[in-house]
Order: sequence, then structure tokens, then C-alpha cells
Amino acid sequence: MQSIISKGKTVEEAIYLGLDQLDAKKSEVDIEIIQQEKQGFIGVGKRQAIVKMTLTNAQESTQPSSTTSRSTIDAIETYLDDMPASNPKNETKIEAVVTENDEEISDKLAGMAWVTEGKLVVKDSPTQLPTVTIGEGIQLIKNNQPVKQKSTVISEKDHLEVYFEPTSEAVTKWKVTLDSSKLNAVLSIEPGYRITRTLEEVEPSDHIELTLIENMENLNTLQYKDVLAKLEELRVVYGFNHSSIVEAANATEPGDYTIATGKNPEPGKNGWIELKVEINPMNGLVEDQSGNVNFRDSKHIPTVEKGSIIGIIHPPLPGTPGVTVTNEPLLAKQTHPLKVVAGKGMEVVDDKLVATESGRPSVEQRGQLAKVKIVPKLIHQDNVSIATGNIRFHGDVEILGEVEENMLVEAEGDIIVHKSASIATLTTLKSIVVKGNVVNSDLAAGKNNMLIVELGHLLGIMNSQLEQMISVIKQLMNSPAFKSTDFSISGLQPLIMILLEKRFKNFLPYAKNYQEVVEKGQDYLEDKEWVQVGLSIKQIFLSLSNQVTTLDRLNNLQKTMKELADLSQLPVEPNAYITISDTINSKLYCSGDISIIGKGCISSKVHAGGKLQVKGVVRGGEVYGRLGVTINEVGAISGVKTIVAVPKDQTIQIKKAFEGTILKIGNITTILKDDRKHILARLDDNDAIIFQ
Repeated sequence: MQSIISKGKTVEEAIYLGLDQLDAKKSEVDIEIIQQEKQGFIGVGKRQAIVKMTLTNAQESTQPSSTTSRSTIDAIETYLDDMPASNPKNETKIEAVVTENDEEISDKLAGMAWVTEGKLVVKDSPTQLPTVTIGEGIQLIKNNQPVKQKSTVISEKDHLEVYFEPTSEAVTKWKVTLDSSKLNAVLSIEPGYRITRTLEEVEPSDHIELTLIENMENLNTLQYKDVLAKLEELRVVYGFNHSSIVEAANATEPGDYTIATGKNPEPGKNGWIELKVEINPMNGLVEDQSGNVNFRDSKHIPTVEKGSIIGIIHPPLPGTPGVTVTNEPLLAKQTHPLKVVAGKGMEVVDDKLVATESGRPSVEQRGQLAKVKIVPKLIHQDNVSIATGNIRFHGDVEILGEVEENMLVEAEGDIIVHKSASIATLTTLKSIVVKGNVVNSDLAAGKNNMLIVELGHLLGIMNSQLEQMISVIKQLMNSPAFKSTDFSISGLQPLIMILLEKRFKNFLPYAKNYQEVVEKGQDYLEDKEWVQVGLSIKQIFLSLSNQVTTLDRLNNLQKTMKELADLSQLPVEPNAYITISDTINSKLYCSGDISIIGKGCISSKVHAGGKLQVKGVVRGGEVYGRLGVTINEVGAISGVKTIVAVPKDQTIQIKKAFEGTILKIGNITTILKDDRKHILARLDDNDAIIFQ
């Protein structure tokens, strides 16, 4: 089996060099560490790492046997290199002074050693020999052999030599870098230094320690002219900060100095709508200064007459360019016009939004897409019951009575119920206000927004995988195997099926999930592009289609998926909300804020995509607020399970909490061991729940 001895500054380097010499991989050799590396101190005691490497599957080496012999010799030479047989470079040699019969030295010094004027002095005694401890950075040679122990006995008969490095220097290191936008030129400097060492004076003693005195001097050799020359080399001509250059040239500590600064571009403004009328209904059930709720004035829905100007559409305003330190223009971020989609009852005339019908104006904006329309209103004078039937309306619904058992109210606008809802279902794209009790009912507001967030999340995952799939297909198109098939004629679907089976197994579950969500919620999706994407996904990935799947079709689908995924992450304005008095055994789900301002929430599940506020009590069930939770009182003396949850970056505020209440922040959960008041809970930097 072929073996070699490899050396390096570290074990890793020795292994790397050995593998290169053997032309082998690490898995193909057995490695035996013969010697670990040792850094030493200022060059003293430093040694290389040595490893023995043997090929595990190689044939007998065809090289002469002298190869192993040469490696062995190299290893021996390495050991010899550790021994200072001659005076090392840049080291000071001090020979010891042997006193012998110097009559001037008192007999009181017999058996002692000392250091004077940089020399080691020894005086023997018939009964005692002095000992010496060797300090860091010192090599003691005794009778031409290095002393490896920390301490040793010395006498007048020994030939003693002391080695150490008298001086060491480090040059000043500096560099000038430009950031990625060339807005700043930064000078990074690490000043140099010079260390001067001398052997410390030691009083006579039977045991002494050899130590060094170090004197460090800072050496900053950076010159102002050198920095200017470097800036000229980098073509920096704008925004010089001369005082920073001078400060860096006089620095005694490492640091970064901004020596030239460009000018940031000033951002412009995207296109926007300047509203001329009030369009947002007042959030219902608002308390007055005394804490009472005025139910009569709890909901005001603004209306406009036919021909009214709702708003003015403004074009985008460009930003002001900046300049880099190399005097290049730095363009401001591009601004975009507002895309306005006029729905029923609204028309765009030049730059104006004009109502063509009377009713409530609605402007819903997500990013740079605004949908405007006039929303009709249905006023239901009685209870919603079996006698009246369920209500489904493409506008606002106001119910002057209550919603009775097993009845359904669906709306595209706002829903307001003047009395209670019992064992009922209320669903809307906008907001819900219920003045009475909500018992055993399901309320969902902002259904469209919730669907878009969920579908956008799925598209984001699939888009990433589709990008990779397209990349693989492009590579395959250049291969002879692809050109010999009929994929280019019959379409890519057979190839896609192979990729889904071999490389992208996780794609199909997300595609099927997307289909299920679209099918269940397509009635609530105002933008049918989500449905069209679902249809394309089904045709390409989930079924055999007669349509030819081309690379262009895949690219177009991927582009649309990315646009919709990005759109789903933008907040919608205005967002939906739910405001009720109190609830029992119900489910409340809203893409925006939820406010329960009456007695509270009993054994219910509440999910707010915005803030959750409960003025009364929360007993039993689970409540969640994406943007935080504020509760007056939570839990129960009976210990009924009550969970209050927020994401990891939000807080929970509670005035009073009973023992056993469960607080969940992100994935971290804690159970209160006793009753507590005035809680403000959040996660600290170590992902532990803390109370403030």
C-alpha cells in the first residue's frame, strides 16, 4: 500500500498537501497524525504538523523504495528544525556569566542566581544549586541542549545560553474600498507597531524566573498623499472628507473612516388617488369618553350622488438622481403609475374618478393596483330566518333584526347586524359589525384578503421550484438526448412528468393544495387571474392535456405566479375588521383588526390578521393577533384552558391573568404559575418569553 509523510503548518494543510501529492480524495486514504502543530511564541517552540497517509485502494507503488525513505528523512528534519542548533534569525543570544572565583561577590550569594545588565549570573554552593523558571518567549540552552521543561537546575559548570526575539514589527495595513453603490469610500486602517524586548533584572535568589520586558510603540506610516493617490487610482473625485483622511493618518487603533461620500438619490412618489369624499365607513361600536357604546350611531356608511367626483388620479413624480464618489449619476428608484380598475357605478374621466350611480364609493388598493366601484346597499327590515331565506348580496347588507339559527349572510361589502347572531354564518369581503350577542356562530371578514395571502404563499413556493424546473429543461434542451426525442414537437409535458417524479416531488402536493383552495374560495376572488393560474397548473402538472406545453408557456406561467405571489405580500387598503359586543362558543376570523368591546369572549376561537383587542374577559378557547393582543382579563379560576397567541415579533398585553393561562409567542409557550397583573410579554434575544 502506498504511504507518504506530509507536513504543513496545520494538520489540515498537511492533509491537503498529502492528498495533492497522492492525487487522491480524503475518503481514499487512511490518515495517521504523527505530530500536531504547535504555534510557539514569537517563533520559539514552533513546529509543523506531520501526518502519515496511506492509500486504501491503491496498487503497490511503482515508485522506488527511496520515496518512503525520503519522507522519513523529511520528518526527522522537521524534528531537528525545532531544535535551535544555531542562533535563530532576529533572536538575541545571551551567554550566562559563571562567577567561579570572583572574590568581589560575597559568599552570601552562594547557591543563588540573578539577572543584571541583561546577563544571567550563577553562584554555586556546596549545599545548594539555584533553579530557574523559563518565561514565555525565552529559550534556555543548557550545555548545547534546549531545556524543554518549564524549570531547571543550573550551576557554574553549565554552559548556558538565553535566546529571545529582541524586536518584532508589524507594518501598517490599510485599504480603500467602495461600497456596492459607490456612495462611500471607506479607508480601513490597522496601524503597525514595534515591540522591543529586554531581559528583566532579577534580584539574587535560590529560584528565579527569566522574564522579558516588552515596550510597544505604535507605528502608523500612512501618508496623506498615499490616500489621495489611491483615491485617484479608484477614480474617486467627489465628496472628499479631508478631516477623516487626517484622522486615519494619525490613528493609533484599527478603524474604518469614510473619506468620501456621494449623494443619495431623492425618492419620487408613485401615482396615487387624491380622494375628494369620505369613503371609509366608521368603525362601529366605538366607546365614548365614559366607556359607553353609542349603538345608535355605531355605523355610518358614506354615500355619494350620481355624477360626484370621487377623487383625482395623480401621475407618478420622478425622484432626483444622486451622484457616486466617482461622479457617476445614481438613478432614483423608478416610480410607477397607479393602475385603476373601474367597477360598477364608477368611471374614469381623464384624471378623475366619477360616480355613474348613487351609493357608497369603494376604493380598495393593493400596491399600485386600485379597484374602484359604487357599492349598492341592502337594508333588511326584519330578522334573517327560514321565512326570509339566506342573504347573498354584492354590496353592503344592513340587518335591522337578528340572524337566526342556521342562517347565512354573505356580502361583498360591509355587514351590520343591529341585534344578535345565533348559530349563524356571516361572511364578507369587507367588515362585520354585530351590536348584539354572537353565539355559536362563524364570522369571517376580509375573505378575499385571506384567500390571497394563502394562495400567494403557495404560489411563492411553487414559483421557486418552477424556476429551477425551467433551468433544468433549458440545460436538457442543449443535450443530444433531448434533440433525439420528439419533446420539441409533442410538447414538454412528458418531460415535466419525469422531472416531477425524479427531481421535484414536493411540487405536486402544493399544486393540489392550490387547486383545492381556489375551488373552495373562487366566489370570493374578485381578481380571476388567481383562477386562471390554477387552471394552467392543472392542465400542465395535474392532468394530461391536449394543449402543447412549450417553454414559453412555462415562462409566462412562472412570471404570472411571481407577480401574484409578490402582490399577495402587499397590504390592502383599507383592510377589513370585525367589531362585536361579545361572543360565546364562536369562531371569528378576520384579515384585519378584531375588537370585542362588550363583556368579552367565552370558549371561542379568534384569529385577527391585524390587532386583537378585548375590553372584557377571555375565558377558554384560543385567541390570536398577528399584530399583537391587548386583553383586560384572561383565564378563569376554574382553570379552563385559555390560550393567547401572537407571532414571535409581537407582544401580549394583559391587565389581569389567572393561573393556568397559556401564553404563546411564536413557537415558545409558557403557562402562568400564579395570578398576575399588568403583563407585557415578549420574546428576548434568546427566544425566551420575558415579562416587563
